[in-house]
Amino acid sequence: MSEVTRAGITGAKPGRDAVVGSAGGRPGPRPGEGERWGEGRKRRRGRRGEALMVPRAEFTSYYGRPVIKKPVWEERDIAGYFFLGGLAGASSVVAAGAQLTGRSSLARTSKAGAAVAIGMSLVALVHDLGRPARFLNMLRVVKVTSPMSIGTWIVSAYAPAAFVAASSELTGRLPRIGALATGAAALAGPAVASYTSVLVADTAVPAWHEAHRELPFVFVGSATCAAAGLGLLGASTADAGPARRAAMLGAVVETAASHLMRDRLGIVRQTYESGSAGRLLRAAEKLTIGGAVVGALLGRRSRVAAGAAGLALLAGSAGTRFGIFRAGIASAEDPRYTVEPQRARLDAREAAAAAR
Repeated sequence: MSEVTRAGITGAKPGRDAVVGSAGGRPGPRPGEGERWGEGRKRRRGRRGEALMVPRAEFTSYYGRPVIKKPVWEERDIAGYFFLGGLAGASSVVAAGAQLTGRSSLARTSKAGAAVAIGMSLVALVHDLGRPARFLNMLRVVKVTSPMSIGTWIVSAYAPAAFVAASSELTGRLPRIGALATGAAALAGPAVASYTSVLVADTAVPAWHEAHRELPFVFVGSATCAAAGLGLLGASTADAGPARRAAMLGAVVETAASHLMRDRLGIVRQTYESGSAGRLLRAAEKLTIGGAVVGALLGRRSRVAAGAAGLALLAGSAGTRFGIFRAGIASAEDPRYTVEPQRARLDAREAAAAAR
């Protein structure tokens, strides 16, 4: 028991502010502070610069459970939605260019492909949502800070234009309205092809969030390859010149962005290089590069080679989207990929502060 006397408080016990341990006669770290001290590293404390050595705490999650909840999206629906939306948006851009330059077979193929792809992507999205009303509910508000809200409005504006452009092309009716719809779809096409990358990067999933700088370039490059593959499949060899050039451009952008992304990701890159995601992405890269090269070298003379290149490009683009989806799921299931990047950022900030 403590007592208050004229000489002060006697018999008092240490309270919550009592320090634990010491070094050189000076207070040591409080409980819990040791977890932030790296193994084998020295920190200066006090005016005399004493050094303390505290082993780094090893992270373990509660009963091995993930730190974050993995997405509940169905792979077939959402990864398919990513692929089909990219194919549709990029195909509309190719269609507009083909129409302006008089390449009728390429314009027809791209317009029809864009309409079919965006229709199938909406079916996949609604199937994942469970009820069509849930998609319509997202149109009740416009939230500029939400990629999902903005993406819903982009797709809702794009899809009618793509349908009208394809209908006019295939039926030959209302050519002026069809031309306007083709231009409108081409304007919205790049946003349709790329907004899904912003959508996934805005989540807490490490493999997606940590890759937010390069992921839009990967998605756009992949979408360009898919649209080029569709053009090589359906257009005549005389009209398919823009598709062959688009395939080379898309392959270069996608491959370069993918390698830059993995080089920057640190430990999270393992999710893109191991397991089923790694196998899919390696196969997709080979198909994409091979399809672009075959299309450029042989596709201008051989209809068979152009068709094979088109199939390879489409398969490579689909593999890229499904591989990225699986990498995200794998990173959410393993707590290391959530904790280690946070530690690395903390260590970098502390090192920068100590260097000042």
